[in-house]
Amino acid sequence: MGTPFNPTTLLIILIGLLIFISKGMYVPREYERAVIFRFGRLASGIIGKNGPGIIIIIPLIDKLVRVGLRTVTMDVPPQDVITKDNVSVKVNAVVYFRVVNAEKAIVDVEDFYYATSMIAQTTLRSILGQSQLDDLLSKRDEINADLQRIIDQATEPWGIKVTSVEVKNVDLPQEMQRAIARQAEAERERRSKVIHAEGEFQASQRLSDAANILSRNPAALQLRYIETIMSVAGDKTSTIIFPVPIDLISLFLQGAKTPEPPAPTEETPHS
Repeated sequence: MGTPFNPTTLLIILIGLLIFISKGMYVPREYERAVIFRFGRLASGIIGKNGPGIIIIIPLIDKLVRVGLRTVTMDVPPQDVITKDNVSVKVNAVVYFRVVNAEKAIVDVEDFYYATSMIAQTTLRSILGQSQLDDLLSKRDEINADLQRIIDQATEPWGIKVTSVEVKNVDLPQEMQRAIARQAEAERERRSKVIHAEGEFQASQRLSDAANILSRNPAALQLRYIETIMSVAGDKTSTIIFPVPIDLISLFLQGAKTPEPPAPTEETPHS
């Protein structure tokens, strides 16, 4: 008869077996994927999937690397850029990207986060160096779209999808800030003068139309003159001397004119 197992030995075996199984069991979350290497080659878990859920690997033979699939927000450090019109500016940006292929992100590039950061910095300097300062300040959406497209093309072989790139701050030198402030002030003054001149032009047109209407009706002109006199006469603190049109008093002058005496007749001498 064989000797029965010692309970202590059986307990040790069970504990070792549990430790072995626990070392080979992983549970990636919904936003994670596992990349498994078996003897240095890509492989899948024993149950045939790489997540999410329970993944069982062979300890000491398989190596598992977790990769997150959530969108990553990465700050691009400030970059010194010389624009196309030779203005030195300091620009920083933010890049939003996520892993769409976990195996490529681990196998095809050493550190996909660092590689994405480097390609974002170089692309930022390249694109902004080809832009005018005015475009950099006013056409921000177009520049963001160009940055997103170029960075996404560069990171696509790594299994990285760049969803958005936003230029955050554009720091200008002090002398350039003062020049832009003077330019903005001159532009506001120009607009003010144009608006004032436009108002004067419209007012002159209306006055010309009114003069044409009044010139065709002398009675209307006289009524307008009388209305002006009445509005001025309301102020009793000053004395105003104004000419009176001869048309207003011509009737009175004709009524007050005295008739001339008849011419004397010659008398015939008496013989």
